[in-house]
Amino acid sequence: MSITEQNPQSKILFKLLSFKDLGDKRGKLVVIEGNRDIPFDIARTFYIYGSDSTIVRGQHANRNSEFVLINVSGKSKVMVTDGTKKEIVELNKPMKGIYIPKMIWKEMYDFSQDSVLLCLANTHYDGSEYIRNFDEYLQIMKGEKK
Repeated sequence: MSITEQNPQSKILFKLLSFKDLGDKRGKLVVIEGNRDIPFDIARTFYIYGSDSTIVRGQHANRNSEFVLINVSGKSKVMVTDGTKKEIVELNKPMKGIYIPKMIWKEMYDFSQDSVLLCLANTHYDGSEYIRNFDEYLQIMKGEKK
């Protein structure tokens, strides 16, 4: 795994990832392998497209799921917070991604018209592990609620 940036002052445990461009004169090629290029086995893959710059996606934290987000086309922004600090990352290259561990609140927004945001997760979908209320998330992070 190639980590191009990490914010050591932040309690937020995100990592910006850089993937190798294996392309040649025939075109571009990026390979992403679980437990090699990203820090988990891939159990689920999905992508977001057709969202415009006014749409906010995500708006949740996950108790068990880890994610890697990659804009394979266009660009978008990702806001992550642990309830005390907030970081915003712009994803605008298909060789760059952001790793988001469990229990980090995430919001994706400011999608370009051609944006395709690829999402890789370490778990299969389970709606019960999602925390969709920010106030509840803050209580959990402060240890007030389990």
